[in-house]
Amino acid sequence: QVKLVESGGGLVQAGGSLRLSCAASGTIFDRNAMYWHRQAPGKQRELVAGITSGGTTNYADAVKGRFTISRDNAKDTMYLQMNSLKPEDTAVYYCLMQEPQGRWGILDYWGQGTQVTVSS
Repeated sequence: QVKLVESGGGLVQAGGSLRLSCAASGTIFDRNAMYWHRQAPGKQRELVAGITSGGTTNYADAVKGRFTISRDNAKDTMYLQMNSLKPEDTAVYYCLMQEPQGRWGILDYWGQGTQVTVSS
């Protein structure tokens, strides 16, 4: 059974830092592309950052230069280091894992989310 567990969210003042973690189980982690998404109240869920199985990263413009996505395949875990946090970063952050299924495509798995609140 595939499971994703996020942790590391919390309340922080503007300018502060947090590190989110997403621990996976029940999968061959190093084959999977991994992403962080977020959803603020009243807004659609949006992509924050992604990292391929090979380690290539991409970021939303809003977080470039402030957030860093990484993965530790030995620990089956993905991270999001968030620095210089702003109130507009306040959202529930979700981990997404895309597991390749060969010729049957890709299967998406979502974590339960972790709340990040940035006070001004």
